[in-house]
Amino acid sequence: MYKLFTALTVFLILSISTAFANNVVVIHAGKVLVVPGEKPLSKQTIVIKDRLIDKVISGYIDPTTIDDKAKFIDLKSQFVLPGLMDMHVHLLSELGKSSRTDALFVTTSMEALTGAYYANKTLMAGFTTVRDLGGNPEAIFGLRDMIGKGMIPGPRIFSAGSAIAATGGHGDVDGYKPELLKLWTPETICDGPYECRKAVRNAVKMGADWIKITATGGVLSDTKTGIEQQMTDDELSEIVETAHGLGVKVAAHAHGAKGIRAALRAGVDSIDHGTFTDDESMKLFKQSGAYLVPTMSPGVKVPASMEGNPFFTDAIKKKAYAASAASIATFTKAYKSGVKIAFGTDSAVTPHGENADEFEMMVNAGMTASDAIRSATVISAELLDMETKLGTLEVGKIADIIAVSTNPLEDISALKVVNFVMKEGKVMKGNY
Repeated sequence: MYKLFTALTVFLILSISTAFANNVVVIHAGKVLVVPGEKPLSKQTIVIKDRLIDKVISGYIDPTTIDDKAKFIDLKSQFVLPGLMDMHVHLLSELGKSSRTDALFVTTSMEALTGAYYANKTLMAGFTTVRDLGGNPEAIFGLRDMIGKGMIPGPRIFSAGSAIAATGGHGDVDGYKPELLKLWTPETICDGPYECRKAVRNAVKMGADWIKITATGGVLSDTKTGIEQQMTDDELSEIVETAHGLGVKVAAHAHGAKGIRAALRAGVDSIDHGTFTDDESMKLFKQSGAYLVPTMSPGVKVPASMEGNPFFTDAIKKKAYAASAASIATFTKAYKSGVKIAFGTDSAVTPHGENADEFEMMVNAGMTASDAIRSATVISAELLDMETKLGTLEVGKIADIIAVSTNPLEDISALKVVNFVMKEGKVMKGNY
């Protein structure tokens, strides 16, 4: 018995030692952007221990001198940078010709599985963190948690579940016969400050990381209610106060200028879309410290795909053309005004996995490539209150790392083809 106990003890010690050794990864990086916004470094050794950045050392250090059982990854021909972040996605679906009828046939389980598929596409595109702003709560929270446990591949998800919205407003169900409208009305629809207070509390109770509100009308709502303010000032203020009291931030879907101003005065943490942001709104952004998440992709991509798609009714088309014309000009003005801009695409309205197309739009609209990358790393990490853990490759940060073939600071389109993805120290893409 003693010999058996001793043998088991030795086996366990060796197993533990091997486990720790296997948690050491050494990367040789040809170019590495340790802190977006700063100058990239050449010929660096990145050491990862237990999913965290342990060291960034000048020169190529022999991995065996660090740990003789370390996993070695050769990225000497690559440009290495932190994992990217998209602050506005909807992982459970993707806009198509059947989108209007999908509600009749797609179950919650199917939504979750569809989300897993799109989550993997997003991760393979180099996006290791996303903020999902609107989807079936049970499906998206389940997907978030399963990815968090490492049971399925996907980006780290911060999710809002279904939006807090006014009856008949964007975020409520629309376009169906009355019986279905009653059946499918989300639990987060509210009218008046007291109902909205309860809706926020219930959303947080059910697992929301963020609260999303639809302060204005939306482009893809099948109604003629426009894209101006739909939630009242007292509703917006109550939502923000309640959410912040529970330690949860608030993202506001907002297109029209009046609704943008009302949401900013209420104290929201981000304005998403911000299509018709005016001069007064620009001032309110800087006074409040709120972030703009511009999502130009739908305005650029959607108009060309509307004709022949039954989803796009005349009411939707009219709003889509107006929003498309304004979104790029608004982005340029916001950037020049010094508004804090976090990266977001509204993927689902446009195809998942094409998130990096937004970078080209940002640069074409006047943003430097460096600032565009910062928006999807450093700035997005700040918006999530994760700046001590994500956004750079500094020592102590979580090892979310991607690599591309050429320097994206010289050609931002390089980010559209990601060769290597590591999330939390684990290789998710690349034969290494």
